[in-house]
Amino acid sequence: MSDKKWSETVVLIDADYLDSVALDLIINFERMINRPIPAGDLCHWLDCVALDGGLQQGDNDVQAVFLHSKTKESMENMRPGKFATELNGQAFKDNIAEFTLLSFPVEEVVSPSDFYVQSLEALLESQQVKRLLLVPDMQAVGSRVQKLCAEAEGKHITLFAMQPIDTKGCTCEILGYSLMSALGIRSDELR
Repeated sequence: MSDKKWSETVVLIDADYLDSVALDLIINFERMINRPIPAGDLCHWLDCVALDGGLQQGDNDVQAVFLHSKTKESMENMRPGKFATELNGQAFKDNIAEFTLLSFPVEEVVSPSDFYVQSLEALLESQQVKRLLLVPDMQAVGSRVQKLCAEAEGKHITLFAMQPIDTKGCTCEILGYSLMSALGIRSDELR
């Protein structure tokens, strides 16, 4: 990952974790609001994450990097979700940014946790990257990600987690809010 040209803003996503959280929200909210919930709109979710991460509407360039298990061909609970054909090398543009999508399978030489951390280290070392939006599995890599964020210099980092985290070197946003929006769950349904 290190010799690639990066955008100023990069979203680093543990895609297996994102898909798992989306499934949990679908199951729980279908029971709560008593209606079927379709797979989440990935493009809408990326817009929400970009805005939550401090990006302003405009002529922005964002790379979204999906790290996923080599055995998985797609996310089941987000659309588009097929790594090889719908995400890797694809792009879309809206009033927030032009988003370039990349997907990388975790190879057998490294664990998924180590792959996420090593990818984050490479992005932190890049002079091109100014803003990082992180969607890690905090149970698997939380302490290592928090340590790297605390040591990072010259980067605007937003960490997306399912619960508030008191950490240094970055701001924390609740991942569930952006996913609920992408899943079409409206606030008026939760009353």
